[in-house]
Amino acid sequence: MKQKTNLKIYKTLDDLSLAVANEIIHVAKRAIDEKGVFSISLSGGSTVVKLYEQLLDPSLQDQVAWDKVDFYWGDERLVPPIHPESNFGMAKRCLLDHIPYDPTHVFRMMGELEPGEAVEDYNQKLKENAAPSMDWPRFDLVLLGMGSDGHIASIFPGDISEQEQISPVVASQAEYQGRPGERMSLTPLVFNSARNLFFLVSGESKAPALAKVFGDQLDPEGLPAHRLDLQKGEVTWFIDEPAASLLHEVRIDPE
Repeated sequence: MKQKTNLKIYKTLDDLSLAVANEIIHVAKRAIDEKGVFSISLSGGSTVVKLYEQLLDPSLQDQVAWDKVDFYWGDERLVPPIHPESNFGMAKRCLLDHIPYDPTHVFRMMGELEPGEAVEDYNQKLKENAAPSMDWPRFDLVLLGMGSDGHIASIFPGDISEQEQISPVVASQAEYQGRPGERMSLTPLVFNSARNLFFLVSGESKAPALAKVFGDQLDPEGLPAHRLDLQKGEVTWFIDEPAASLLHEVRIDPE
């Protein structure tokens, strides 16, 4: 990637998750101290499950004023919230059901709606909570994973659509590891305005795509991470050793 990026490599997913949990607590405390609320866009995928477990550890859980957290989602599968593949459903089971959050601060994507309706509904939610001169919030923190094919959120490799370049939310269709193909996603317009963006990447299957992300060739069509260029924020990649196994080939020096 061409922008200034922090790269942190950990031996295991457990180590990675604990580090991210502590960083989330730090960002949350700072945001709440400064403006009374902390806004976060949550990620789907298996990697964040371990992160949620760490956040619920008694030594960490009470360090966040959960009733002052605004919860959003970076993407969602177009399924009902009780569906096992729902990103909201997973976050509810693994995190929200165990913390004293404010239900009025939860802004979920309505995966049970038709694609156009779901996109319009979330566009409206974002606009109602938008930062000045924007049509969406400026999130304090965005969590993102990356698939073995290089996709982020539900932005997949391929041509960059006009809609992705003008709308904060888009519908998408892609088959990945047998999971539901119809999805919706925030776009780089939203991600690029965030104050902090954390990538969580775990597992050897991600190593080839990750090496390309940090390679010399810019490929925004093939690597959606290359569509990100935060305007005033900071990007940090949290990576475990299996995912980082090919980074020596692209001469990356982690912190």
